[in-house]
Amino acid sequence: MIRVNPLPVVPGLPQPSRTLVVGVVNVTPDSFSDGGEWLEPNAAIAHGLELLNEGADIIDVGGESTRPGATRPEVSEELRRVLPVIRELVAAGACVSVDTMRTAIAERAIEAGAQLVNDVSGGQAEPAMLRLIAESGVAYICMHWRGHSEDMQSKASYADVVADVIAELRTQLDEADRVGISSDKVIIDPGFGFAKTGEHNWELLDRLGEFDVLGRPMVVGVSRKTFLGRLLANPDGSPRPPKERDDASTALTTVLALRRVWGVRVHSVRASRDAIAVAERLLTQHAV
Repeated sequence: MIRVNPLPVVPGLPQPSRTLVVGVVNVTPDSFSDGGEWLEPNAAIAHGLELLNEGADIIDVGGESTRPGATRPEVSEELRRVLPVIRELVAAGACVSVDTMRTAIAERAIEAGAQLVNDVSGGQAEPAMLRLIAESGVAYICMHWRGHSEDMQSKASYADVVADVIAELRTQLDEADRVGISSDKVIIDPGFGFAKTGEHNWELLDRLGEFDVLGRPMVVGVSRKTFLGRLLANPDGSPRPPKERDDASTALTTVLALRRVWGVRVHSVRASRDAIAVAERLLTQHAV
């Protein structure tokens, strides 16, 4: 018999006893997969509500693209993009995450009702972020990070990508512990595509279980990423466009759910919920 271990519980966040689905709302003009589609607040709110209706457990709202080479918006512009969306989604009953590296954005988002801060820098872009999280008591996603979008791919060099990412994440987690963030509210993210090559991403996926040594729940964001586009390349060798990578993204959701990953960050919510339902049904066959 296979022992199906219970998923970790993060206080203040949904606890569905299965892999959670985090639906992405990019309120940006330049995100790699859907930049510009949800830039206006009303469009972003409508999209967030659609994802909620499709079964998203958490809606992740971001106002800064973190694709390789992206230029950072001004703080005032990022606030303009995300705050109305967060307020309306919270009012509609959604559990909302704010995707930001900036303390000022996170603080205003928490005031607006955000229950989770998704910081792709893991507290390195602005050390004040960790103090804010400790003081506010919200949940926190700490991602492995080596630098901002404009030059992060130049830092994709590892002796052993899995061992190195684990070691660097451990340092980030130690700093979060030092400033007083409750360890049961910290979720780790290996940072697929952030200072990682396609081969690095596949190696991380293959050895994901090694991250258990950190003792934290994990969220994985691989939806529509470039390494899938390259896997599914067109006959001329060009990567498949982002929106045509959803089937492969859903396939990975199935794999991740079977591995009992705490959460997946996705663009296609309904398909991901379906994939998780299949995985859960299979897992019940082996529950002890």
